[in-house]
Amino acid sequence: MTESLDGVFYITTPIYYVNDRPHIGHGYCTVLADVLARYHRLFGQETYFLTGTDEHGQKVQEAAAKRGMTPQEHADDMHRHFKDLWPTLHVSNDDFIRTTEPRHTRVVQKALQQLWDKGLIYRGEYEGFYSPRVEKFFTEDELVDGKCPETGGEVNRIQEANYFFKMSLYQDALIKHINENPDFIRPESRKNEVLGFLKKPLQDLCISRPKARLSWGIPLPFDPDFVTYVWFDALLNYCSAIGLYSDDQRFEKLWSGAHHLIGKDILTTHSVYWTTMLMALEIPLPKHIIAHGWWLIDRSKMSKSLGNVVDPMAMKDKYGVDSLRYFLMREMVVGLDADFSEEAFLKRHNFDLANDLGNLANRLAKFIARSMGGVVPTLAEGTEFDDDLRQMAQELPAKVRQLILELKVDAAVEAIMNLVRRVNRYVAETEPFKVIKTDPAKAGTAVYNALEGLRFALNLLSPVMPGKCDELLGAIGAPPVVSRLEDLKWGDLKAGAAVNLPEAPFPRHELPKVEEKPKKPETPLIKFDHFAAVDLRVGTVLTATAVEKSDKLLLLSVDLGEPEPRTVVSGIAKEYSPEAIVGKQFVFVVNLEPRKIFGILSEAMVLAGHDDDGLAIFSPLRPLPAGAKIS
Repeated sequence: MTESLDGVFYITTPIYYVNDRPHIGHGYCTVLADVLARYHRLFGQETYFLTGTDEHGQKVQEAAAKRGMTPQEHADDMHRHFKDLWPTLHVSNDDFIRTTEPRHTRVVQKALQQLWDKGLIYRGEYEGFYSPRVEKFFTEDELVDGKCPETGGEVNRIQEANYFFKMSLYQDALIKHINENPDFIRPESRKNEVLGFLKKPLQDLCISRPKARLSWGIPLPFDPDFVTYVWFDALLNYCSAIGLYSDDQRFEKLWSGAHHLIGKDILTTHSVYWTTMLMALEIPLPKHIIAHGWWLIDRSKMSKSLGNVVDPMAMKDKYGVDSLRYFLMREMVVGLDADFSEEAFLKRHNFDLANDLGNLANRLAKFIARSMGGVVPTLAEGTEFDDDLRQMAQELPAKVRQLILELKVDAAVEAIMNLVRRVNRYVAETEPFKVIKTDPAKAGTAVYNALEGLRFALNLLSPVMPGKCDELLGAIGAPPVVSRLEDLKWGDLKAGAAVNLPEAPFPRHELPKVEEKPKKPETPLIKFDHFAAVDLRVGTVLTATAVEKSDKLLLLSVDLGEPEPRTVVSGIAKEYSPEAIVGKQFVFVVNLEPRKIFGILSEAMVLAGHDDDGLAIFSPLRPLPAGAKIS
C-alpha cells in the first residue's frame, strides 16, 4: 500500500541515548529522516521533523559516574555531540527534544497519573533477570545459556517491588489494528515479526525502578520513591514535543501524520510497548512505524565492544558530507541490512558522483566558458528541444515521488542517476564540442538540452545532497532548487545566465589499499570413518516462523521421514524469509546432540555455505523422499 500526501507528514527519529557518542547508525537514521522530510516538502506537503536525545536511565547514570560527573552534567555534555552533528550533515530538523526538558517531564508525569487514576498501573512484587545493558527484565526461559537473549551479556537476578502497566489488556486490540492496517509497520517482514511476537501471551510491563537502585529518572507522580522506566519515559517524546496536554490543536494536527523511523533492534518497544501505551491513553496510533536495517562491517553489526564503529564526522570531513549522504541513501534498501566499507563508499563516490554527475557538469561548464561566452546558450530560431530527453526528464518527478512514498529511496536515487547517464549519452550522441565549429546553433541547442536535463536531475537529487545540488545549480546558471516539485518545468532555464564551475565538484579518490589476509592453515585430513559417522539426510520444511527477539533465527518444523517432525532452530532469517522455504527440501545433520537456542531445543542442523554474497542452503537438485540419506 502506498503512502498518500494528504495531511501533515510528521517524521521522527528515535531519540538517541547519551551513554556514548553518535556513530554511522545514528547518522544514517537521521539523514534518512531528513531526506524523507525534504522530499515531502518538495512534494508540497506540510512537514515536521523531530529528533532528540534520551537522557535518563541506568546506563547514563553509570556513564556519568565513570566520568566523575552528575548525570545531568554528563547528559548536557553528551547531547551536544548529537545536536551539533546534525547541521554538519545538512539535517533540517524542526525540533530537537531532550527528555530532561521540563516540557517533556510534565507530559510523562501527567500520562503516568492518568494511567494510575484509570487503574491501569498497579504495584506488585517482581522477580526476574535484569540486563543492565538493555535495561530490561527477562524470565529464565527467555535467557540463552543464562545470558541476555538480546546481547549475550550478563544478567542479574533481582527481586523487588515495582509498578506495572497493564499492557496485556491491549494485546487483542493491537493485533486487530496491525491486521486491519497492513502497512502500519513497514516493511512487511517487520510486521510479521511483531505478529509473531504477539502470538504468545503479552505480559504486563514494569514501568518503574526503585530510587534505591536507580535515582536518575523522572519520579512517579504517585510514588516519589520510584522513577520511570527509561523506555516509558523516552517514547512519550514523540507527543511531548508537539503539544500533548499543552496545545491540543497543534498536537492533533501533527500527530495525525506521525511516522516513526527506527532501527529494527527497537521494533518491539515501538510496535508493542508504545502502541499499547497510546491505546491506554486513548491517543490514536501513529500512521506508520518504519524499521530500517543495520550497517554491518564484515557482516557483523557495528558495536563499540567489537571496535568496528564508523564515525560519521570522520567520513564527512574526509570525503564531503554530500558524498556521505549519497552513499547512505543509495547503498541501503530501507528495511534491509547493508555493508559499510571505505572501499564501497569510494567506489560509489567515484563512479556515480565523480564520473557520471561531476564529469557531466564539469565538461559542460568548461565548454561553455571556452566556446559560448560563459553563459547559457540561446536557442536559435528553428532549433528544438530534444523530445526523448525532455520526456524522460518530465516523467521522472512523478516516478521519484512514487518511489519515495513506497520508501524505495535507493531506487529513487538510481532513477535520477539514470537521467544523468542519459544526459551523458545525449552529449556523446550530439557532439556539441565538434558541431560548434560548423553549426553553432545546433551545438547551442544540444548544450541547452543537456543543461536542462542536468537541472532536472539536480532538483530531484537535492533532498539527498542539498549542499552540492544547490551549488551546482548556481554553477550552471540555473535558479535555486524549486520549492515545490510541480514548479519544475522544462524550458525554464534562462538563456544568458552565467555559467561558472571553477573546479570539479566531486574529486576522485584513490581506493584504500587492502592488506591481504594471511592464508588460513590447511584443514587437517580426517579418516573416512569420522565422516561416515555424520548422518546427513534430506528434510522437507513443513513450517517456518521467526524466533521472537532474534533477527537471524527461524524456527523450522522438518519432515525427516520419521514418525514426528523435528524442531530445528537455524540462523538463516537474514537471507531467507519463512514463506520462501516452506515446502522446500534441504540437507540436515540429524545425529548432532540437541542443544537449546533461545530457549528452544533444536534437534538437527541445516547445511549451508557462505561467500561474499551471504549464506546459501544446500538443497538436492531433484525432489527426494524425506529422510533420504546423503552418502
